Amino acid sequence: MNEEYFNTVAKLEKMSVSDDYIIGWQEGYQGSPKVEEQRITDAYEAGYTDGEKRTTDSAENFKK
Repeated sequence: MNEEYFNTVAKLEKMSVSDDYIIGWQEGYQGSPKVEEQRITDAYEAGYTDGEKRTTDSAENFKK
């Protein structure tokens, strides 16, 4: 991974964003397959989409 990846994950953790969002963001950023359908939450889906786009646009909506 690169510095952008690690800095963004650290930023999300400091923002107290939900774990589902962070995991989704990490997997979307890496281009990993999504988790099983029954485990997908709104936070995960938003994180995955943002990760694919390399943004954190939806993160504020998923604070703990």
